[in-house]
Amino acid sequence: MTRFEELVEIVRKLRGPDGCPWDREQTAASLRPCLLEEAYEVLDAITAGDSDAMKDELGDLLLQVVMQAAIAAEAGAFAIDDVIAALIAKMTRRHPHVFAGAVVADSAEVLRHWSRIKAEERAGKAAADTSVLSGLPPDLPALHAASRMGEKAGRVGFDWSGPRAALAKVREELAELEQALDAGAPAAIEHELGDALFALASVARLAEQSPEMALRAALGRFGRRFRHIERALRERGRDIHATTPAELEALWNVAKDAEKA
Repeated sequence: MTRFEELVEIVRKLRGPDGCPWDREQTAASLRPCLLEEAYEVLDAITAGDSDAMKDELGDLLLQVVMQAAIAAEAGAFAIDDVIAALIAKMTRRHPHVFAGAVVADSAEVLRHWSRIKAEERAGKAAADTSVLSGLPPDLPALHAASRMGEKAGRVGFDWSGPRAALAKVREELAELEQALDAGAPAAIEHELGDALFALASVARLAEQSPEMALRAALGRFGRRFRHIERALRERGRDIHATTPAELEALWNVAKDAEKA
């Protein structure tokens, strides 16, 4: 028995009559938050460059995959072997330059082939959404979805020429946002703010950066610096709620300089 088969058997026992009450109660829907949480913990481990944490968190993510497949097997829908077989077929079909003798010039052409093959797969399914933009899960974080949507459109040539061209669009959208703010029109503010964020996500994508990860990194920096302010105030016996904006700004700059150093 392979290690993977052992894992499948462990999950089967956990879900069995003599298994774990909690595991037996789970459904595909109830495990959705766990699946999302484990995926983000993998991302955190990758960002930290912690190989031990990556090993641990990838295992937790794999467990979620095996659990979902076990639940589906119990309902007679599919089993884990079907998941693997479908993945193998998909990967070989979408890489004809590796498995079928096709020739590609570079990674950009690989992505164009990938997009075309996916469109052909969708067209072969009854009542399928055949749009180039299809296939984006509705639960994707909005910034990541913006990047992926722009990427999909870009594969058929609908894109900015580069990050600087997209940045010019950001400036245009920010000017329109400023007008909406001046007018005090909530609907217009939301509209222009969305356009600006979408354009900014395009800048990130064309600069080969993930807007989602960039924002997560910025949130990390903000959190560290703000906690630095809180510690400094506690050491002085000060209450942050009774601190002036000017004092907070000064402490922020100290925290920022300390982090750079």
